[in-house]
Amino acid sequence: MNLQFWVFGSYFLIIFGIGWYSLRQTKNEADYWIAGGKLGWALGGATLAATHTSAGTFIGTIGVMYTVGWSFGWLVLSIPLAYWFVAAVLAPRFTRDRKLTLPAFLETRYYSKGIRGLSAAIILVATVVYIQAQIVAGGLIANIVFGVPLKWGMVGFTVILLAYTVVGGMIAVVYTDFVQLMIMILGVVLAVPLAIRQVGGVDELFTYVQAVNPLTFTWDGLPGTLLFTMGLAFFLGSVATPEKLIRLYAMKDMPTIRRGILFAILVITGVNLLVFILSLTSVILFPVLPTGDLAMPMIARAVLPPTLGALMLAAITSAMMSTVDSLLIVAGSALSYDIFQNLVHPQATERQKMMVDRIGILVVGCIPVILLLTGVGEGELVQFIVLLFTALMASAFFMPVVLGVYWRRGTKEGAASAMVGGVAATFLWKAFGPDTIDPVLPGFLISAVLMVGVSLLTEPPPKTALDPYFPELG
Repeated sequence: MNLQFWVFGSYFLIIFGIGWYSLRQTKNEADYWIAGGKLGWALGGATLAATHTSAGTFIGTIGVMYTVGWSFGWLVLSIPLAYWFVAAVLAPRFTRDRKLTLPAFLETRYYSKGIRGLSAAIILVATVVYIQAQIVAGGLIANIVFGVPLKWGMVGFTVILLAYTVVGGMIAVVYTDFVQLMIMILGVVLAVPLAIRQVGGVDELFTYVQAVNPLTFTWDGLPGTLLFTMGLAFFLGSVATPEKLIRLYAMKDMPTIRRGILFAILVITGVNLLVFILSLTSVILFPVLPTGDLAMPMIARAVLPPTLGALMLAAITSAMMSTVDSLLIVAGSALSYDIFQNLVHPQATERQKMMVDRIGILVVGCIPVILLLTGVGEGELVQFIVLLFTALMASAFFMPVVLGVYWRRGTKEGAASAMVGGVAATFLWKAFGPDTIDPVLPGFLISAVLMVGVSLLTEPPPKTALDPYFPELG
């Protein structure tokens, strides 16, 4: 316990130090929301990879694979494809006119403040869902490491996150993401060989897994339709989630974006493959866990040497924090920059803007933990909560963003109906549809039909809305 306390204490001191340093570097809203748009490929790629590698990876992926087997693992193949799509197809046009937030882009392209407010509201609702998953995982870690009750662990995790994110904004997030990514990579690289040795070697690993759970290497753990649509959710969500899109604005130019995304692909894929191996060892070492989400914390606590176990738990914590701080930036900017400044008080001074920016992050960070403390959102595997967020983002934003920069005929009415219809279809399918199909499929299809159909039935967009993204029209 003393060793773990010192490891985590040192880790949090470093994070707070970065937050304080970032406060001194933050001069205006561009610094606060997109780090001034000056990131190089290493920091840009690292923050993108760290944001992607969340509790959904270290807690959720292992939890699902512990429960249903390796059939879930093929979904990782959709991630490099999604990031290639971003670098090769979306980014060159999307970054022609750089904004501070995704809703600000949507306002420009679809010539409507209402579109901006609507997209900000969707981001706020969906982000609360995602942050809940990370906070639950944070509570699990606190319970394993310090023995505190789950609810107090969730509160403490949230307080630490808010402390440095509110102070330093995107600059703090970028630098802490880089540190957290290095901890994640080190933790998983050191843990895998030790966990394999614990079960007797590579050959024994596969033999014992087959004996303990014969379904592990079959396709019977999850229905094929669910696996396919989950893969679709990961692909569409990796393209359209706001916390990833805003990283394109934070990097300084297209060559930097391409190098940063390549770096992120290599890191994300490598970490995922190592996590898959850890999921197999957990099946052998802990065959009767009450929930698969405990598999990774149990490996760190009971299998690895104390020092490495503490480092592994710090890596899991880093994964969660590197995602939640990015989500807080996105949701806080939606509340402050896109709703308050855009719709409520457009004449706010720079000082008022910065104050409301920080208040926005604080409010957004408190809502998920309050909901969890009152029993809303408990009981589901972390990865399935993450998938719901991904489905919501894909259904709301994929079509308006991608068609917005490639289809001149897209209108504000089409974009608004696509966002509302996609989100509504996703929620309705989640509540009432068969669980053999991920909600992203009906949500995305409804969004696509409404985007195209309503756009063709309404007046074409004005030239001023197209000029930033279709300069050839000029």
